[in-house]
Amino acid sequence: MEELTWESPAIADGIAAIRSASPFVYGLTNYVAANLSANVLLAVGAGPAIGAAADFPTVFPAGAGGVWINTAALISNPAEPLVDAARTAHAAGTPWVLDPVAAGAGATEYDAFVTALLDHAPTVIRGNASELVALAGGDSTGKGVETTLSSADATGAVEELARRTGAVVAVSGPTDYLTDGTRTVAVPGGDVRLTQVTGAGCSLGALIAAALAVVPDPLTAAAVAHVAFATAAERAGARTTGTGSFAVALLDELSLLGT
Repeated sequence: MEELTWESPAIADGIAAIRSASPFVYGLTNYVAANLSANVLLAVGAGPAIGAAADFPTVFPAGAGGVWINTAALISNPAEPLVDAARTAHAAGTPWVLDPVAAGAGATEYDAFVTALLDHAPTVIRGNASELVALAGGDSTGKGVETTLSSADATGAVEELARRTGAVVAVSGPTDYLTDGTRTVAVPGGDVRLTQVTGAGCSLGALIAAALAVVPDPLTAAAVAHVAFATAAERAGARTTGTGSFAVALLDELSLLGT
C-alpha cells in the first residue's frame, strides 16, 4: 500500500493551488465545529461560507468550488437544507464531501437520513472507523461521535463503500486510509490531540472540499487534505504541550504549509 507524506509528489502542489485559486467553499456543519472549520479554510487561503440562512443551500453549492456537509448540522438545522445543498451540488457538478458524524451510534432515524444522502452522489465520504463501517452496512459500534474501531479495522469496509457509491472514502485514525475502491493509500502522522480538539475531524472535511475545488482527481484531492492536516498536526504537536495551545498551533502550521 502506498504511503503518502508531505514529501510525496502532488501534495504541496495541491496546497499551493488552493492558496493561488482561493476557492469559495460552502459548508453545513454543526455549531461546535463551524469556527474551527472556517479558520482551517482561511489558513490555507480558501474562502468559507457556513450556514443555512435563507436560500444559501439552494444557491451557494452551484457557485462554490467545493461543498462539505457535516450531518451533525441537524443539531441546529432541519433536514431540508442539508438535502437541498447535497442535491444542488450534485446537479451543478460541484464536488462535495459527506461527513456522517455519529452514524452507527444507534440513532435509527438519523442513520436513515445519513444513508439517504448517498443518493446525491458525494464525491468524498470521510469519517471515523465506526461511522464508515456502519455506513457500509456493518455493525453499528459508535459511541456518540466517538469510534470504537481503529482505522485499520475499517479498510475492507471503506473499500466496499467506495465501490458501491463511486465516492472516495477516507477513514481517519492513527493512520488514515483513503480509497477509491481500487487504489488505497495510507497517510501516517498527525497528533493524538486531534482527538481532543472539538471539530478537528469536521474541519478536515472542509479542507477536503477546498482541495476538491482545485485538484481534479478526488483521491489525490482527499490525500492533499489529509497529508496537510497530519503534517500541520505533527508540527503543532512538536512545539506545544496542552490541547488549547495545540489547537491554535494547528491553524498556525496550516497557514505556514508551503510558504
